[in-house]
Amino acid sequence: MITLLLGLALFFGMHTVSIINEPWRDRMVATIGENAWKGLYALVSVIGFVLIIWGYGLAQDNPVILYSPPTWLRHVAMLLLVPVFPLLLAAYLPGRIKSVTKHPMLLATKFWALAHLLANGTMADVLLFGSFLAWAIVDRISMKRRTQRALPGAPTSKANDVIAVVVGLALYFAFVFWLHSLLIGVAPIGP
Repeated sequence: MITLLLGLALFFGMHTVSIINEPWRDRMVATIGENAWKGLYALVSVIGFVLIIWGYGLAQDNPVILYSPPTWLRHVAMLLLVPVFPLLLAAYLPGRIKSVTKHPMLLATKFWALAHLLANGTMADVLLFGSFLAWAIVDRISMKRRTQRALPGAPTSKANDVIAVVVGLALYFAFVFWLHSLLIGVAPIGP
């Protein structure tokens, strides 16, 4: 569990710098340069992410059950996950979806984390998905008082929404029927 907690601390520590202390972040960028800051940010985030994956895997060896969700919540979780990939893509393919949701990646993170909390009840699940859900909520709230930095992406277009939805749904079905089992080791639909 220590590895998972360390990974979460590193990953969210970097991802929370702008929420907690944007002036410090801006001073760091001015001191070491934007590319060096992005490199440091990426390095610490990747190390944290690797530790999260490793720690979560270790925690699954001796799971601590906090709650046992009823089977029907899996169906609710699957439904909550439908918009996740279209929203993620809409963050980089600006169109109507992005303008309506404002921060589609954070909304996707909330849906993803909540769905997994509904379907899984171990301590590792609550730590992992609960951390992502809490961070996404806090980050969205903080966005109202922070200057927004531009995300790289395609030019705004109505066609971007179609692309985000079609490709996003294709990714959803690929994950449900194949990739989740291949990458995570758990089949969302199956015996």
